[in-house]
Amino acid sequence: MARSIRIQYPGAFYHVMARGNRREAIYRDDDDRRFFLKTLGEACGQTGWRVHAWVLMSNHYHLVLETPEPNLVAGMQWLQNTYTRRFNTRHHLWGRLFGDRYKAVIVEGAGYYYETLLDYVQLNPVRAGLIKVLAGQSVLDYSWSSVAGGHALAPRQRPGWLASKEALAAFGFADSVAGRRRWVERLDKRAESEERERCGVPTAEADRDARCSDLRRGWYWGSEAFAERILQWGDKLLRQPRHRSAKASLEKRAHGEQEARRLLSTGLAAAGLGAAELARLPGSDARKVAIASVIWERTTVSLSWLATELNLRSPANASQQIRRHRREPPPLPKPLRRWVDLSKNVA
Repeated sequence: MARSIRIQYPGAFYHVMARGNRREAIYRDDDDRRFFLKTLGEACGQTGWRVHAWVLMSNHYHLVLETPEPNLVAGMQWLQNTYTRRFNTRHHLWGRLFGDRYKAVIVEGAGYYYETLLDYVQLNPVRAGLIKVLAGQSVLDYSWSSVAGGHALAPRQRPGWLASKEALAAFGFADSVAGRRRWVERLDKRAESEERERCGVPTAEADRDARCSDLRRGWYWGSEAFAERILQWGDKLLRQPRHRSAKASLEKRAHGEQEARRLLSTGLAAAGLGAAELARLPGSDARKVAIASVIWERTTVSLSWLATELNLRSPANASQQIRRHRREPPPLPKPLRRWVDLSKNVA
């Protein structure tokens, strides 16, 4: 059976979920969870994604993603492949970590559908019995969700890629100490008042469109009018030529190759390097590696692209040099150091 098309457009929202291969653990300990969140943050930096909710369970995760650019596929490929490599390296394993293709339900990113999805994701630990509300526990007692790990924290304590202000405002709360406290209390009250297995799960309407997700199956979560708009967009995509260059044009947005080439040009100028000089410099040249590191953090281009464009000899050498550069940043010329700092601080 052919895989369904991934519908991508600027400003799209998705409920993304992936499970471990054969439903095995994708997080063996808290360090794995920290590695995943670090990798997610890097993916957000490369793609411009904003995360509105997340939860990490033992063998799966849920994300509510907003993609300002149409780059879900490129970003998810990078996220899952990179985390798999890091997990396997840490645990001395090899092979696939995730099971079937990740699930990405397209979501109406406002109103009832947005709000119910946030609660569904963040109350997952309640449904799993990891938070025992009847014993006096709070949703804050589960560390690995966007409640304790983000929305309940002061802005300076949470990651910049987390859309906490929007998540709080959706329920009428300000991003203040009192607003965050009331937002947590609302979740706790819902957890106390609903049956554990159904906590956070919206009630299905009898006449609901069968294609609409119940947050466990289905391809969209929104109104029927929203579904019709998405179908029209999908039909337009299906009518486009399916050759490689047409697909690539959808991916090469501001955080794709176009942005990588802009960074390459400005980085070389800051380093005082011309394109002809790149071939004469060794693959370990600190200036080339510094530029490669910034491009790797800020875009979705591959290591092969970096190795070719910066004459870093090979993708393996590019990866090795970038890791070394991050562990022990070398001294750089002042103009290049300013360029690195400015590029990394761009939101």
